[in-house]
Amino acid sequence: MSSDELKAKGNAAFSAGNFEEAAKFFTEAIAVDPSNHVLYSNRSASYASLKQYADALDDAKKCVSLKPDWAKGYSRLGAAYHGLGEYPEAIQAYEDGLKHDASSEQLKSALEEARAAAAAPRRPGSLFSSPELMMKLAMDPRGRAFLGKPEFMAMLGDIQNDPSRINMYLKDPGMQLVLELALGAKFGAPGGAEEEEEPAAGASHKGADAHKPAPASHAPDNKAEPQPEPEPMETNEEERAAAAKKAEALKEKELGNEAYKKKEFETAIAHYNKAIELYDGDMTFLTNRAAVFFEQGEFEKCVADCDAAVDKGREMRTDFKVIGRALTRKGNALVKLNKLEDAIAAYNKALMEHRNADTLALLHKTEKTLKERREADYVNMELCEVEREKGNTAFKEQRYPEAVQAYQEALKRGPPAVNPEAYKLYSNLAACYTKLGAYPEGVKAADKCIELKPDFVKGYSRKGTLQYFMKEYDKAIETYNKGLELEPDSVELQEGLQKAVEAISRFASGQASAEEVKERQARSLSDPDIQNILKDPVMQQVLRDFQEDPRGAQKHLKSPEIMVKINKLVAAGIIQVK
Repeated sequence: MSSDELKAKGNAAFSAGNFEEAAKFFTEAIAVDPSNHVLYSNRSASYASLKQYADALDDAKKCVSLKPDWAKGYSRLGAAYHGLGEYPEAIQAYEDGLKHDASSEQLKSALEEARAAAAAPRRPGSLFSSPELMMKLAMDPRGRAFLGKPEFMAMLGDIQNDPSRINMYLKDPGMQLVLELALGAKFGAPGGAEEEEEPAAGASHKGADAHKPAPASHAPDNKAEPQPEPEPMETNEEERAAAAKKAEALKEKELGNEAYKKKEFETAIAHYNKAIELYDGDMTFLTNRAAVFFEQGEFEKCVADCDAAVDKGREMRTDFKVIGRALTRKGNALVKLNKLEDAIAAYNKALMEHRNADTLALLHKTEKTLKERREADYVNMELCEVEREKGNTAFKEQRYPEAVQAYQEALKRGPPAVNPEAYKLYSNLAACYTKLGAYPEGVKAADKCIELKPDFVKGYSRKGTLQYFMKEYDKAIETYNKGLELEPDSVELQEGLQKAVEAISRFASGQASAEEVKERQARSLSDPDIQNILKDPVMQQVLRDFQEDPRGAQKHLKSPEIMVKINKLVAAGIIQVK
């Protein structure tokens, strides 16, 4: 599988929120193309989404080394440093990126966040959130085992958000190791068996009989003093009161959630207000209240709460997914306020926090709506007519590029949705492209003309002419015949059809030059229809029969289906009739 295919699979997995799978595909792509800087950038983003910032940093550094002038690489570098809490390095990375792309809003926003994080006072939880502690855990053989356990990481995240909750986990071996590494205190061997009973006085602390009292006759002269069990961390009155308030706030939140489900919105708001009053360290109190405001149609209040929630979430280092949901909710409210550009900005910020399919779909829908609205605001039929006349004049004076611009502008001013004559503008565009030799663009314009006005014969004539110049004679014949079904007496269509038939006859009878035959065959072999015919096992046998026994192969010509395919091969120059 090529690196581009693996990259596409990685991008799809990333968009769906499957970051581990995305990282796997990007790793496979890197194995195929190790010099592609984009692959390292994408894998860095995947690792960052998994909060594996050390790996994200390694890939970001590799990306920058491969492409030092690519601003996106510095964005990845800054994000990885930020995730590791190394804010000065993050700031430097974003500043370096802006040297290469001074207009990047993403880099500017990220730089502001890194500066704010660097200037913010250290919170109580910073002891457990510090990169030094994570490094110690990673370097310690015992710590590495715990880092791979989801339940341990969940406990660690809990105390990082609220250090007072460490008391809940003091008996956990992993948390004992965290305290040992963070404070330098010994709390017993993490990962051991169940707690040992306090040994009796005079008992040995080693060997198989550690729990048995030593016989008096065998007691050593210098008895070892028993080691005390680790004391639980003491909490002062203020901390206990804060914990009680937080617990009460969580109860208020649950009551608010119940009221919300019952659509008792005023009651829900009262509970959320009480929760916020009791404890201001949980952004979900604000996002939940924002959801109520949204249901009530109070969209400005919803936006304000979402903004406050995002600020609180970043202050408390809340999970990216939660911050992303707040920004998505803000985008939804801005859509309701008809502020589509601001909504698009909010959705993009949400995707920077956490990329998921739902937010991406909302972004695309809003972008489409904004585009349609701008197009509708641009409509002006009087100016459409002015541009059409400009195009006609330029065409007559053989200024074909100017004619194309005028007809395209006329279509913007008078698109098909409001202009019943739009098909003529597409017909005129097809004529311009024919003169300019831009045949594929001309075919697209002619197709649009026919789509809008299927009974407009001129559209078939334009398309047939373009196909003739592209040497797609069989397709030109088909197009001319469709036009003649509408207007059998059309001289223009008849003459075009005759020219296409003569061209095919010249190739089929061997009158074309070897260079012309070779060029036509090469073009035909890239046609999917021709490829399918040549891959058909039945047709492969038919062609072998004609080569080995031409007389006996005549029986195949009785099949209408086979005859159609043979005629296509003849028209394509693959088969010659002699």
